[in-house]
Amino acid sequence: MLPQCLGNFSDGLILLLLGNNSFHGMMPQSYTNGSSLRMIDVSHNQLQGQLPRSLANCVMLEYLVLSNNQFSDVFPIWLGTLPELKLLAMRHNRFKGVIGQSRTSVDFPKLRILDLSYNNFTGEIPPLFPDITVNKSTYMSIDVVYPVDGFYIVQSVAYTITLAIKGLDQNYSRILEGFAAIDISSNKFEGKIPEFIGNLTELRSLNISSNILTGSIPSSLGNLRNLESLDLSRNKLSGLIPQQLTKLTFLGSFDVSHNNLTGPIPQGTQLLTFNSTSYEGNAGLCGDPLPKKCGNQEAPQPPPSTEEDGDSGSAQTLEFDLKFCLAGIGSGFVVGVVLADVAITRRQELFLKIVGMVRLMIRKG
Repeated sequence: MLPQCLGNFSDGLILLLLGNNSFHGMMPQSYTNGSSLRMIDVSHNQLQGQLPRSLANCVMLEYLVLSNNQFSDVFPIWLGTLPELKLLAMRHNRFKGVIGQSRTSVDFPKLRILDLSYNNFTGEIPPLFPDITVNKSTYMSIDVVYPVDGFYIVQSVAYTITLAIKGLDQNYSRILEGFAAIDISSNKFEGKIPEFIGNLTELRSLNISSNILTGSIPSSLGNLRNLESLDLSRNKLSGLIPQQLTKLTFLGSFDVSHNNLTGPIPQGTQLLTFNSTSYEGNAGLCGDPLPKKCGNQEAPQPPPSTEEDGDSGSAQTLEFDLKFCLAGIGSGFVVGVVLADVAITRRQELFLKIVGMVRLMIRKG
């Protein structure tokens, strides 16, 4: 178990990095006013119980990682008063309940990265995320100064985080100041995707998969021009994929699978560069890259005019042949009458001469 006296050292303690061990029991409960703590990482242990409320005294705290433990508590909304907190990771625990709002005017004023995945949070998605613009060329880190033999040594300790991207855990060993991410996947959040998310223009990664969210995908997500990863899979979302999502030209990962979406996938855009698994499980979706095409897929029928023309041509041919047939019958009848008359009233020599002429005409014809 962690010794409870660790909290008493927080006046001069800057880093408390205890991750990836086998600690169990409770976190130290006492953190004094004026604490110097700037980073706390107790992830990948077996810690239990509630979070110590005295963490609210750590007004210099920037980095708090509680992931992969057995904490059982409601969301610590009281941490929203910490003025410098940039990263809060609580994934894979037993946190539960509805996330409310604190009584302060602004919750988490500098929060850049929030990971609440794999817990039992319920209710609607809360507006906990400010949109702030920062220096995007530097990395998030804490500089610690050590006095050694009359000299001062500066050690820079970088922020690290593991986020679920496309169903796989991706470790970020260094994080740019401009990076902003929300992962609230694998909880029981319900209701609609709130419109305010479309105002978080600095977001690089948004994962709200595996909840019970309903309604349509808000077109305001098209405002997230810096977004590199978007995962809305395994919810109960319905309606069309908004055309506005075609503006997300930096997307490297996109997943809306296993919802109730309908209609065509916006064509001629970057959304077509993702394979069919990004869209599967939506019976009403159609168009590339899915095998189901949009519209009537029956074999095209010939135009009616073509059929009528064909029938007209056949009738004209039949009529033309019939005229020749009748003409032939008429001619034969006339020739027969003439020959009979000749045979009866004229001489035999003239009859033979006429028969010969007729035979000659038949051969030439």
